[in-house]
Amino acid sequence: MDKNTIIGLVMIGIILSVFTIFNKPSEEEIKAEKAKIELQQELREIAQKEDSIRLIKNNEASNLDTTQDASIATNDSDEADPKSTTSKELKGKIIRLENEKLIVDFNTKGGQIAAVQLKEYESYYEYSKFDEEQVPLVFFKNGDATNGIVLPMKNGDLNTENELFTVKSQSDDRIVFQLERENQEVIEFVYTFKKDAYDIDYTINIKGFDGKVTPKNVMFNWNASLRRTERLFSEQRRVSTVCFNYEEEGFSWLSEMGSGEEIAEDKLDWVSFKQSYFSSFINPENPFGKENSKMEIVEYEDGDPKEWSHLKDFKTQMNLNLTNVENTSFTMNWFFGPNDYQTLTSYDDDYEDVLNYGWGIFRMINIYAVQPVFNLLKSTGMGMGIAIFLLTLIIKFALMPIQWKMYVSSAKMKILKPEIEELTAKYPEKDDAMKKQMEMMTLYRESGASPLSGCVPMLIQMPILLAVFRFFPSTFDLRQKSFLWAEDLSSYDSIYNLGFNIWPYGDHVSLFTLLMAATLLVYTRFNSGQMQTPQQPGMPNMKVIMYFFPFMMIFFFNNYASGLSYYYFISTLASILIMILIKKFFVDEEKLKLKMANRKTIAQANPKKKKEKSKFQMRLEEMQKKQQDQIKNKKK
Repeated sequence: MDKNTIIGLVMIGIILSVFTIFNKPSEEEIKAEKAKIELQQELREIAQKEDSIRLIKNNEASNLDTTQDASIATNDSDEADPKSTTSKELKGKIIRLENEKLIVDFNTKGGQIAAVQLKEYESYYEYSKFDEEQVPLVFFKNGDATNGIVLPMKNGDLNTENELFTVKSQSDDRIVFQLERENQEVIEFVYTFKKDAYDIDYTINIKGFDGKVTPKNVMFNWNASLRRTERLFSEQRRVSTVCFNYEEEGFSWLSEMGSGEEIAEDKLDWVSFKQSYFSSFINPENPFGKENSKMEIVEYEDGDPKEWSHLKDFKTQMNLNLTNVENTSFTMNWFFGPNDYQTLTSYDDDYEDVLNYGWGIFRMINIYAVQPVFNLLKSTGMGMGIAIFLLTLIIKFALMPIQWKMYVSSAKMKILKPEIEELTAKYPEKDDAMKKQMEMMTLYRESGASPLSGCVPMLIQMPILLAVFRFFPSTFDLRQKSFLWAEDLSSYDSIYNLGFNIWPYGDHVSLFTLLMAATLLVYTRFNSGQMQTPQQPGMPNMKVIMYFFPFMMIFFFNNYASGLSYYYFISTLASILIMILIKKFFVDEEKLKLKMANRKTIAQANPKKKKEKSKFQMRLEEMQKKQQDQIKNKKK
């Protein structure tokens, strides 16, 4: 192993290590999480029990007042008049409504959504118990979120979040909160549920504020601290951000790395609080205005009470773009649900843009090729592990002609290897590099081989390999789906917990990652016979680098989604089998060698029938001529 090879290996190690640092949890974070996880689980259980008891009591109290009388939402603890403003902090009452998908708690203080749970899903903590009890996933709890409007008035801003509303009317699928002030000033919040849906309609009615508030200055605030729901907390937190869709410029988002904010540059079609597998969308009937609208995301500092239970703080301030405040309404649609491609596309508002399927050609491959095939396999009712297996085989056999082309090209280069080595020995000096290159080009042309014919098919395959790298970690269907020893294909599989952390490997052993690395090593060994040793002095030994690559994958993929490692394992295994089939049944190297020799003999015997020089060859000849002229000038 020469010096340049060692340098190459070190550089690859450094690049992969840096990439790992930015894509994996830090050692400090893992240690802290491991030390606190048991305590957090106990606290979570206690909090859930307390919430259940509190909600039961609130529901019992609410059931006693289910008449249409507005007194249903008066403060039962303080008996405060909602029209009065006092320095005493008002306490609201929790009222629960639900449909087949959602459980939503409303607070009479602010007439706002206080908590949201998704009935069909569980957090990883509940799922890992493997019991029969279905515990709804908590999107956020009472105290985690606020929503309301702010009306700038002469004697100070009126922020509905701090006002006590009454319940004007209530039914199983609709609730109306009302705030009545002096001089017939009225604000109503109307929430309407839909049957078997993840979204609810939200309408704001404003009356009697003409001359007291400038319509274009009325703002809507929506803030939330979303809860932890997945196994690998650091990864869930890392991909959480605020996404939004501009009316003209289209989809955008805040950086996932650290805190940040953006002042709106255009009207906004919708805003989303997005995490790894669940999101909320607020979608106005008429776009939010640009003026004073902004989106913000805040990460927690060390020691923050939310550091180990919440992801980030999501904050938005949206201009309602009103034209009057005397008698007006503003309608929005509020979505709380999974980042499932089919679910998001069903809303026909580009919600699916929040899915990180990659950019450009990679996203196109996932949406128009990988996703449809995966959906077709999923629709049969088969398990996700089998669906991934079949998807992998379909992709590999669709690419089989490309792999055949690569193998034939490698075989031709292997046959020409002795002659290429002769040319290298014939022109050992750097000054003769152009001559050697010209003779190599002639050799390739006469024998029908090309060093680029093996690279082009590889370049065709690369977008697909990179596309699926984004597809599987972003696919909701893999969440909490088990296969063999992997309990959750959306998270890492573990056959053994080390009990301590090894940077950058982790604190567990992923078997799918080991299998993937092993098959990649076998594939490299199988291919090594076809690979050419470097012909130029100083070039690194590619064989050594290729053997080093599978070893690095063990560290790189250990904390990635097991579905992704499983795909690469099956994909590489299929590549080995396809190459064996090609070698045994489709390509006879002896016949290929004879064919190349005959072609070369014919070309040399009929120089007039030689193909015209390519532009590349003409450039080489021109460069060779210039090099020779430079050498002559130096000798003078």
